[in-house]
Amino acid sequence: MPNSLSPEIIRILLVLAATLVTHMLALRALNHAEKLTAKTDTVWDDALLTAARKPLPAFIWLGGLGFVLHLIHQQTGEQMLEYLAPIRNIGFIICIAWFLFRLIREVANNLLTLRAQTSATVDRTTVDVLGKIARITVIVIAALMVMQTLGFSISGVLAFGGVGGIAVGFAAKDLLANLFGGLMVHLDRPFNVGDSIRSPDRQIEGKVEHIGWRQSSIRAVNMSLIYVPNSLFTSIIVENTTRMSKRRIQETLGLRYEDLAKLSAIIADIETMVRAHPGIDTEERIVVSLNSMAESSLNITVIAFTRCTDLTEFHQVKQDVLFQIAAIVARHGADFAFPTRTLHHITKSGD
Repeated sequence: MPNSLSPEIIRILLVLAATLVTHMLALRALNHAEKLTAKTDTVWDDALLTAARKPLPAFIWLGGLGFVLHLIHQQTGEQMLEYLAPIRNIGFIICIAWFLFRLIREVANNLLTLRAQTSATVDRTTVDVLGKIARITVIVIAALMVMQTLGFSISGVLAFGGVGGIAVGFAAKDLLANLFGGLMVHLDRPFNVGDSIRSPDRQIEGKVEHIGWRQSSIRAVNMSLIYVPNSLFTSIIVENTTRMSKRRIQETLGLRYEDLAKLSAIIADIETMVRAHPGIDTEERIVVSLNSMAESSLNITVIAFTRCTDLTEFHQVKQDVLFQIAAIVARHGADFAFPTRTLHHITKSGD
């Protein structure tokens, strides 16, 4: 029986069949490996398999089809197929970069999920910045490899980049300042995503929602979104209210001058009440004393620290303390002072 297929066609069909079989075996291997890694608690094996799920078949078919086109080029001598090798190599580089991008994303997601399930402290800011640095590194290396594949001299590209970097630095100094500011925020970590911050230098106060490389977004108290260039954080004072250990109550109470004789007993009762209050931290400094004799009041200073840091709870404790102080003052028959002025009217005889 005469053979209807030429040896060249048979080789091509064999390569395609081998590629298909390799694809199927790779998927079976991934499925089997996923069943095994599901029993482990590590984040790397799951991320590795999930990341390879799409790039690996693309890599296999790219190699198989590339070899098929190489065989066709040997048979036909088609000039367009001379560019096959660099295109195939660039495809390999893209597949590897694709795999690394997916691996970085899966590792970050698995790490955050595992920490959340175990109730461990999750530093999302650190995970985000490490992921960004890793992705930028992959992009730079992949770009250099593509240039090398296309015949460009990497040393020449780097030299040109050094000269061009100086020009770009002058043209985009504000952008670079924001990038370096973002890097300092990520390294020093004066705040993380979710922290409440305020700046006494600027009208900035709210909850951090995102920390980018150029700017950060802060949800203000009035629920508006503030975009702050990162370079600003290198030159202003930032107060992180989320990291405070306690909140301070500091009030000045003005009593009337006619209550001077009752002042010592009032101060003693207020101090006793503050020290016995369940919301006050007695290990910190507590001050209840006569601070000054003003023009129309005897001013008592009350300083104490609450055990809670939540703003709502703090105001509840502070309100209760002030109500009890008002009750103490009323119990002693005293009252709070208000600005008054006494006029002495002298009348002359005969008027």
